Amino acid sequence: MLFERIVSEGIAHNSYLIGSAGRAAVIDPRRDCDIYLEKAIQNELVITHIFETHRNEDYTIGSLELADRCGAAIYHGEKMAFSYGKPVREGETFVLGSLELSILETPGHTEESISIVVRDREVSDQPYMVFCGDTLFAGDIARTDFFGKSRNAEMAAKIYDSIAKKVLPLGDGVIVCPAHGAGSVCGGEIADHPFTTIGYEKRTNPQLANDKKTFVSRRLHEEPYVPPYFRQMEKYNKDGAPLLHRAPQLNLLTINEVNNYRKHGCQIVDIRSPTSFGAGHIPGSISIWREGLPVFMGWFLDYQRPIIIVDDFNLDLDRVLCHFIRLGYDSITGVLSGGFITWIKAAQEIGTVPTCSVQQLKERLEKEKPFILDVRDIKNWRAVGHVPGAHHIYIGELLQYLDKIPINEPIVVYCDAGYKGSLAASFLAIHQYHMVTNVLGGMAAWIKAGFPLEK
Repeated sequence: MLFERIVSEGIAHNSYLIGSAGRAAVIDPRRDCDIYLEKAIQNELVITHIFETHRNEDYTIGSLELADRCGAAIYHGEKMAFSYGKPVREGETFVLGSLELSILETPGHTEESISIVVRDREVSDQPYMVFCGDTLFAGDIARTDFFGKSRNAEMAAKIYDSIAKKVLPLGDGVIVCPAHGAGSVCGGEIADHPFTTIGYEKRTNPQLANDKKTFVSRRLHEEPYVPPYFRQMEKYNKDGAPLLHRAPQLNLLTINEVNNYRKHGCQIVDIRSPTSFGAGHIPGSISIWREGLPVFMGWFLDYQRPIIIVDDFNLDLDRVLCHFIRLGYDSITGVLSGGFITWIKAAQEIGTVPTCSVQQLKERLEKEKPFILDVRDIKNWRAVGHVPGAHHIYIGELLQYLDKIPINEPIVVYCDAGYKGSLAASFLAIHQYHMVTNVLGGMAAWIKAGFPLEK
């Protein structure tokens, strides 16, 4: 038996390759799918089955891409009319050598969600592991808000029943293989555990400590953020994303080419640090640091206009490109050849964003009253506290609440450490806010300095 977990960093996505006797299945593949083919070849396996546990919201499903390259059949739950693949129902089984994969219908996160129970018949008839998609996580249970407030209670009740009546009865020793790990937007407090078991979750998962009525009631008061790119993912994953056919490459663009794209309204994404961006950048750029790309590009980039990347020295661009491909941004055009230093040496115009330390902010607040904007998530705003007098708007919702931010007054923006603050400052600059300062170090530095907090 072969078993591999493949993690997609940034979106905390888990996919799996499992096989026996020369045949293999992939569960919840990502779009850049070469890794499954490579591992199958290395282990003398042929991928014959692809299973989707549900229509995902936070990344582009790779089933069609993988099937195009290896000819495997795609399977998914029957409660949604996918434009590709074959529907499966409760109790259906699939055999890969000594392995038997059986289907459980486990709705709640979505209507068509399924879990896949694995038995190794050479060893025992008992369940060995379960691929449960976005139903049960390590330390958490998936969100149930995707159908709107009117159906939240219904979906919460469904996921509770799916877990209590179908997943937990499989047995305490069964290994749980979820589709996401810590940091995913599909859960709230997912534990940083690569694997877990049903027994461990029964004893430690706080969500499972509630009875059904309490669980549903608490779900009605949760308001998780919903990035706008989720709508595009839902469309792609139901109807099928465009095929890539091969691993894409980033084009190296000259300054003239970049300027030509700028004239026609392209999107320029500067992936350097907040200090580098503040000191100088291509005017009109949006500041999203490398590690923040998979989390925040879907809040600020559209799927129509060309995208150009700007970094320091054109380093590790394959990984950067993967972040865009996984979220379906096929309009990515290229990267500024040579990095931002090339732009400077060519005497091109630059934009700047003023920055300050927390000490400088403290001194400034003793003399004047700028509009202080806190762009952290609401949990940190409530739990940690904030700079006295600050106004809260989550970074992803700035466009929605731009009318709450004075355009002709000095603005000081801060976040947890300065990265989201740089993103906010760049976004505001694009919308003609010209007096914005980013606080380097953010709330972490403010607390470290021992400055007062307000709750």
